[in-house]
Amino acid sequence: MWGWSADSGGIRRPVCQFETPRLEKFKKHSVTVRTHHVRGVARKWFPSRKVRLLNLMARRTRILLLLSHLGGGGAEHVVALLARGLSQEKYEVHLGLVGQRDRGGEPLPSWVHVHPLGAGRARAGAWPLLRLIWRLRPEVVLTGAAEVSFLVLMLRPLFPARTSVLVRQNATATSVMAFGRLPRFTRMLYRMLYRGSDRVICQSRAMARDLAGAAEISAEQVAVLPNPVDLAGIRAALRAPGSERSAGLQLLAVGRLSREKGFDLLLQAMATVRERFPQVKLILVGTGGEEQALKSLCRQLGMDDAVGFAGRVDPPYAFFPRTTLFVLPSRHEGMPNALLEAAAAGLPIVATPASGGVVDLLRGRPGTWLAPEISAEALAATLLAALNALRPGERVSHSFFPTPGGTPQSIAVEKVR
Repeated sequence: MWGWSADSGGIRRPVCQFETPRLEKFKKHSVTVRTHHVRGVARKWFPSRKVRLLNLMARRTRILLLLSHLGGGGAEHVVALLARGLSQEKYEVHLGLVGQRDRGGEPLPSWVHVHPLGAGRARAGAWPLLRLIWRLRPEVVLTGAAEVSFLVLMLRPLFPARTSVLVRQNATATSVMAFGRLPRFTRMLYRMLYRGSDRVICQSRAMARDLAGAAEISAEQVAVLPNPVDLAGIRAALRAPGSERSAGLQLLAVGRLSREKGFDLLLQAMATVRERFPQVKLILVGTGGEEQALKSLCRQLGMDDAVGFAGRVDPPYAFFPRTTLFVLPSRHEGMPNALLEAAAAGLPIVATPASGGVVDLLRGRPGTWLAPEISAEALAATLLAALNALRPGERVSHSFFPTPGGTPQSIAVEKVR
């Protein structure tokens, strides 16, 4: 709405009343627009400093999320969930896929701009990534995978000024270097490059302490932010038609079929558990290089009829209603998404002490059983203790998640504001 006002000198100036829906702190602004008067005629309009400031505040923050590819792992799932959860009113969200040639993968909203760079491998994506960053000029760059993080931090001196770089650490650094079959210079890369980030995001305090020591960075540079969890999607799956709880005993394990995930330990433990509970079944959700070896181990243990390989199912929420017990048998972990999603569904949990973060989260909690060590024997004993204590279909309200309709706590990020 336009009108006129007079200043102390009696000069009439036009006044504009307008609303800016992107600014949540202000409902309505009264802004004076200055004019240049020649013989009483307004020849040219010049916005005042207040107008320019409000326009600057109204501009959305541009964020570039970076992955090697979309889909297939926990890091990719977390970044996709973050992209869906960021408010489109406050953020202009871009997703760069360094190694991917198309937009395939997890479904994303139409307002998330996807940029497949098609480099194949992260180390071959330096030039395409630099071109993308200079074209977009994002205020914030967030990396979601280690190989992309190393690339971004090496290129950072070539970025536009005032570009903030956040690095998301996926796993416990010392465990990755000890068990991940990585080159010996990986520790050197951590020490040389991670200091160049504005913040390194870890999923637990234990992971943050470990990284600060391994990378020799200050504790102030490390932030602890638990992974986001899709509470609404999980609860919708629990209410879906045909999602009634089963009266039988069924164990569920989810993850990449690789050695560090410890599924071989779980199969060996299952052989012992079936001596006491011969009707118990196990569903393994995931794919990976160890799949054939695990199927061969099943045959050797005579458990072909007791173990089902479901392949990749993303998300695995449809398995939750019929699950008696969720099992995390990993040799080493960071803060696995599958564990958090199972806890959000109220599943009882058995886990190995795969990381300090897992131990801190589960130790002493009702409805959780933590094995004393990482071995098939310890896992079998812990599974037996849990199955003896549980009733089929029993659910647990884990204290680190809100009940339906409650207030989300720090570990459950339903919407990033």
